[in-house]
Amino acid sequence: MTSAAKPLVICAPEPRTLDLIFTPDRLADLRARYELVETSADDVAALDEAVLAQARYVLGQPPIPSATLARMTALRAVLNVESNLLDNMPYDELFARGIHVVTTGAVFAVPVAEIGLGMALDLARGITAADVDFRNGTERWGGEGNARARLLTGADVGIVGFGDLGRALNRLLTGFRCNIRVHDPWLPPSILEDQQVVPARLDEVLEQSDHIFVMAAVTTENRGFLGAEAFARMRPGAALILLSRADVVDFDALLDAVERGHIVAASDVFPQEPLPADHRARRLDGLLRSAHRAGALDVAFRQMGDMVLEDMELMDRGLPPMRCKRAERETARRMRSRPVERN
Repeated sequence: MTSAAKPLVICAPEPRTLDLIFTPDRLADLRARYELVETSADDVAALDEAVLAQARYVLGQPPIPSATLARMTALRAVLNVESNLLDNMPYDELFARGIHVVTTGAVFAVPVAEIGLGMALDLARGITAADVDFRNGTERWGGEGNARARLLTGADVGIVGFGDLGRALNRLLTGFRCNIRVHDPWLPPSILEDQQVVPARLDEVLEQSDHIFVMAAVTTENRGFLGAEAFARMRPGAALILLSRADVVDFDALLDAVERGHIVAASDVFPQEPLPADHRARRLDGLLRSAHRAGALDVAFRQMGDMVLEDMELMDRGLPPMRCKRAERETARRMRSRPVERN
């Protein structure tokens, strides 16, 4: 039996850990204010009846079937620190009971946007390729080394998906005075215009951009929606920077377009992680690779803990959560991003 003096929190933050998302001081604060039941995600449903009945919060996104949810009579919120909404709980029932489902994914927006900007500059100016040539003694000096170089300043830029990641990138691009077109079918044009970007159809983004940043989450409607036809529409030599999830593209078609020399690309995400040692993406020229590390900074993980604690304090006072992003009933069950396996 748990202590009745403090609210009970079921902690199953896989693949995160409490030590990862809380500083020592903030973790001490969490333990002082709440009764913590630490368990694995797969074991939540098997917890003692009294624990389930008393739980005020779930920290993480473990599977919660309807039968388990029915026993969680005191539950106020599921605080997801995985950042993706997983299809492992009955969202309609949660919303019908007024239980908040919130995510902390916004902490990754700035780190991902910054690495995306770095990738775009690298592809535009051939920074990594020039370094490799220099190491191999095949460097080309001066203008000879800039045959395919282009400026980001004043360029035509496309962004596919304008959630937290896309908006953070847009802020970073302000100083480059780019012409930015955005495609996001979940947003009305006025919201995009308020952000000083041009609402655009997908074909307009593909055909009229020198640099395209793919920031769209995977949903039931868009898996693999960027395929061979989409890449063929891109300008010759244009760059595609993939930063959300690999499932939004036909990855083989993307590699084919790069291998033909039609476009260049950068990706922080892959259809298998880690990739097999013999996968062609590992040796393909024109592809800049990053091992799903864009958002995985200590500062971002620590922000998760701060957000969680602040929102739990608000809910303890009968107020709605304000720091984390609240899931919407219309879209929660449409999200299909795979969970990460490594921090």
